[in-house]
Amino acid sequence: MDEPAGLRGGFIARLSTYAANALRYWEPRRLVYNAVLASVVAAHIVLGWPGSREKLSVDVLLGMFLLAVLANVAYCAVYAADLFVQFAGLDAAWRRGRVLLLIIGTAFAATITHFIAQGTL
Repeated sequence: MDEPAGLRGGFIARLSTYAANALRYWEPRRLVYNAVLASVVAAHIVLGWPGSREKLSVDVLLGMFLLAVLANVAYCAVYAADLFVQFAGLDAAWRRGRVLLLIIGTAFAATITHFIAQGTL
C-alpha cells in the first residue's frame, strides 16, 4: 500500500528536524567524550612510566587507534535513542535526559577504556 506523498514528506521533514537537533547536541559533546577517554589512556601512560614506555610500540598505537574508532562508532548509538525519543514526542523531558545519557555513556566508555589500558599499558 502506498503512502500519500504528504505523509511521506511530513515524516522526512520531522526526521530531518530531529536529526539536526541530535547532531547539534551530540557532535560538540563528542569532543568531551573523546577527551575523557584520551585522559584515561594518558593517565595510565603517565602513572605507569617508565614501564609503559617499554610497552608502547607501533602495534599498540595502532590498536589504540582502532579502539578509538570503535569507541566513536559506539558513540553513534546515541543517535538511535535520540531519534526514538524525539519521535515519541518526549522532547522536553529528553533535553534533561540527554545530559544523564551523556554522563552514563561516557562513564561506561571510560571504564572500558580503563580496563583495556590497564591490560595493555
